[in-house]
Amino acid sequence: MNILLDFISSLLFVLLLAIVLRSILSWFPINPNNPFVAIPHRITEPIFAPLRRVIPKLGMMDLTPMAAMLTIWILLNLVAWWNSTLN
Repeated sequence: MNILLDFISSLLFVLLLAIVLRSILSWFPINPNNPFVAIPHRITEPIFAPLRRVIPKLGMMDLTPMAAMLTIWILLNLVAWWNSTLN
């Protein structure tokens, strides 16, 4: 069971990094067809799309990445807690 929880934790961490990378890349005028931009977009869009239906934009600010990172951080802590209780 520890291997599965470690795998889930690793996937969540990679997703968190992809969200951070996408957020940083959004500050620069880079071609959206660039693979360096398209990969984080493809990874994070399935998470952002449902959140955007619930979270409204505040002017030009999109709070979806922050909500996604908070959710993933909570999930990471739950997985770590569950992993520690199994040991």
